[in-house]
Amino acid sequence: MQPRLYHMGFRCSQVPRNTLAHANEARDWRIYADFAQHLIAEARALYAHTEDLGLALDQTAFALDSTLIDLCLSLFPWAPHQRSKAGVKVHTLLDMQGSIPAYLHISGAHTSDVSVLDHIPLEAGSIYVMDRGYIHFKRLYALTTAAVFFVARARENMRYRRRYSHPVDKTTGLRSDQTIVLTGVDSANDYPAPARRVHFFDQEHHNDLVFFTNQFSLPALTIAQLYKSRWKVELFFKWIKQHLRIKAFYGTSVNAVKTQIWVAVSTYLLLAILKK
Repeated sequence: MQPRLYHMGFRCSQVPRNTLAHANEARDWRIYADFAQHLIAEARALYAHTEDLGLALDQTAFALDSTLIDLCLSLFPWAPHQRSKAGVKVHTLLDMQGSIPAYLHISGAHTSDVSVLDHIPLEAGSIYVMDRGYIHFKRLYALTTAAVFFVARARENMRYRRRYSHPVDKTTGLRSDQTIVLTGVDSANDYPAPARRVHFFDQEHHNDLVFFTNQFSLPALTIAQLYKSRWKVELFFKWIKQHLRIKAFYGTSVNAVKTQIWVAVSTYLLLAILKK
């Protein structure tokens, strides 16, 4: 007779869907979130200074973004997204050294991306790279006063006055490197400090990119390359969705959804740790 194997309280033979759903509904999601935080600390320590981003950085670089997980509105009425849809957002701060998620926040799909700037952990001296959806000048100025650097894609309607222009090598794709002050009615008050505006032409995709940053010491080309490295967080979202089960949920409550997402993240972290 073959022995019955058990794993986390379940037999390793087929586990009924209802059993998993009940477990996800009943067990507090914060158990798995706390376990993931322990794994995050271990993984970040393992990957620190082990992967070269090709940017000669002395500080940690983070990519900030979110991904939407679509849900059925009739099954998840607590997470309305559109008229006939539901969904949750997974806001992620990714340590680009090793592609390790340093912070995650799960919210309803209607939550604005920029609001997560009020919650992310700030590491003085580090660089936070983000898309234009995170442009909120008062919040960005709060990062500046906290001795944190940011690189964000600038909005096209940003009003500013140029103070200085710095020389650039246009053969690299750079078009300009300027020290500016904001002149908008609200933006000038919300962000009263000088800032830097870097214009880069992406020859591969024939796209003009303009960056708004408070980082003045790095070369302008490094600013553009940092933004390009932001796509590591998109690869993280893609890997999670393709390889781990976070599209079909066991359980329909908030607790069940958060449990399953944190279990998926913990699995990703365990694999990253095992790789080392």
